[in-house]
Amino acid sequence: MPASRVSAEAIAARLSVVGLTTRVEERDRCMSVEAEVPESLSAESWREVLEVVAEADRFGLHATSLNGRTLWAVVRKAVPPKGDVGGPSYQR
Repeated sequence: MPASRVSAEAIAARLSVVGLTTRVEERDRCMSVEAEVPESLSAESWREVLEVVAEADRFGLHATSLNGRTLWAVVRKAVPPKGDVGGPSYQR
């Protein structure tokens, strides 16, 4: 199993322990973890959530009055060591 998937699954599992329902999706260049965050999440749980998502390459919170709050975290996939990684316009 790729390291990015292992990391994303570990983040999702730790968020589940806090009580959040998570979704893990594979994308072209990353693994994504999302979780709906209830209004009732305690300050202590927020601290733990922030510790967990800090292990990701990027994370954030999308909040709207219509859809509530969605926490997201991204773990980048490793770049292949050979080949035309940067595409035709890539310069070193």
